Amino acid sequence: MILYVGCDIIVQSRLFRKVYDKIMASNTENYEFHWNQIESGAPDKEPARQYYFMETARGLLKAKFEQDCASGEALGRYGAEQLEEMKKEGYWGTCCVTTFGCQMNAKDSEKLLGILESIGYRPVETEDADLVLYNTCTVRENANKRLYGRLGQAGARKKKNPGMLIGLCGCMMQEPQVVEKIRTSYPFVDLIFGTHNIFVLAELVSQCLIRQSIKKHRTLIDVWEGTDQIVEDLPADRKYPFKSGVNIMFGCNNFCSYCIVPYVRGRERSRQPEEILKEIRRLAEDGVVEVMLLGQNVNSYGKTLENPMTFAELLRKVEEIPGIQRIRFMTSHPKDLSDELIQVMAESKKICRHFHLPLQSGSSRILEKMNRHYTKEQFIELARRLKAAVPGISLTTDIIVGFPGETEEDFEETLDVVRQVEFDSAFTFIYSKRTGTPAASMEDQVPEDVVKERFDRLLKEVQEISSRVCGRDEGTVQEVLAEEVDSHGPGWITGRLSNNTLVHFKGDPSMIGHFFQVYLEESKGFYYMGRLV
Repeated sequence: MILYVGCDIIVQSRLFRKVYDKIMASNTENYEFHWNQIESGAPDKEPARQYYFMETARGLLKAKFEQDCASGEALGRYGAEQLEEMKKEGYWGTCCVTTFGCQMNAKDSEKLLGILESIGYRPVETEDADLVLYNTCTVRENANKRLYGRLGQAGARKKKNPGMLIGLCGCMMQEPQVVEKIRTSYPFVDLIFGTHNIFVLAELVSQCLIRQSIKKHRTLIDVWEGTDQIVEDLPADRKYPFKSGVNIMFGCNNFCSYCIVPYVRGRERSRQPEEILKEIRRLAEDGVVEVMLLGQNVNSYGKTLENPMTFAELLRKVEEIPGIQRIRFMTSHPKDLSDELIQVMAESKKICRHFHLPLQSGSSRILEKMNRHYTKEQFIELARRLKAAVPGISLTTDIIVGFPGETEEDFEETLDVVRQVEFDSAFTFIYSKRTGTPAASMEDQVPEDVVKERFDRLLKEVQEISSRVCGRDEGTVQEVLAEEVDSHGPGWITGRLSNNTLVHFKGDPSMIGHFFQVYLEESKGFYYMGRLV
């Protein structure tokens, strides 16, 4: 579902059809000449500038589509049925945005897809599309390897369809060595940009389409080192009509010694509360009943504002918005978890009974090396206070195994925290060395076989505890938000409790996006089987 927002500028696509015709009729292959003609008419202010380029790209794309239809190339590429649907729906090409990584990336991809749809690209699931965009993650090495594998496949597809555009964005693209590798080893890539300028996608696509029209391929690289700019009121294509993520801030100031995020996402920048609340009101009017407030560290929201506001204060204002029935947020840093936030959660009727609190390690010595600014004892006390204030709250966490210098005693401290806190679930990771972080150059890297053995032990402990504590609500009636058709069999729906636990119960697709009272008949460890009351 694409969400459009207001903008003062309206530009007719036919204007850019004339520009395209001039390019095709011109004897010059001077890219700069053609681009300067278009850019000279662009507004300076955002988001008006980007709406101008959405219309620019839309006109260029439509002209190319019409040319391909006339030559018969479009029929061969899309087939008669899809081609007719595209004409009827007003699409002039297809696109696929593939997302790696976290929920921040997933939210960015909704914005990217919204811009591409505004240009005239029809979203498809397959990467055999006219424009394929990979939104990358660099938190762990595996994500890098996965991307390179996908790029190899994309290159093979582009040989069969030379008009295909391939783009890369996201955290990986903020690393100069990665960009250089792609430029030299994957020269067929058309576009590279980073995390700070996703809002200029239409501008970049316009440039790529011009280069394509004059058959002048060169990888367009536009990676910003940083920005203090937050551009509001751009289109987005939400994955779900009934729930949505909402960015409340960008970047991170924590500089944990193992983490690449502050280097690729930049320093903390909080959105104005008025803009956040305006977006949530618009979402509620559009039928959204659940929002997730997103930031690398939501607990530090508001510190960079001219008129500072705490995250707890923001939550109170969000709770006042009619139509929003559930509020989630992610991620929180233990060092910034305040008594005010715990109190707001305890008093709230809408904030979900789920808190993701990353532990990373249970050893105070390792936590200091990680630059986490809390101790084992402080973390356990935070967990105790949350459970006391919000009965039945689900606590989830992240844990890293094999951080440089981790001894068996350090690892046993982590197991001790897991046993004391009893997390509902834990995302467990083997330490991944990231170039450019302080931890990458630390001595005493833990041998791989030792890390693997510890990881298996931790996973076993977490799963045994999770399968027990997740069943706390068995035999009770709980409110469930129906989210999707259950993939395991017809006639079943998958929903989610306030505490984030999944529930499978009989139903039909018409129920999706609505709340139901469900009796939780049986706990299966990490989910429930239930029935409607």
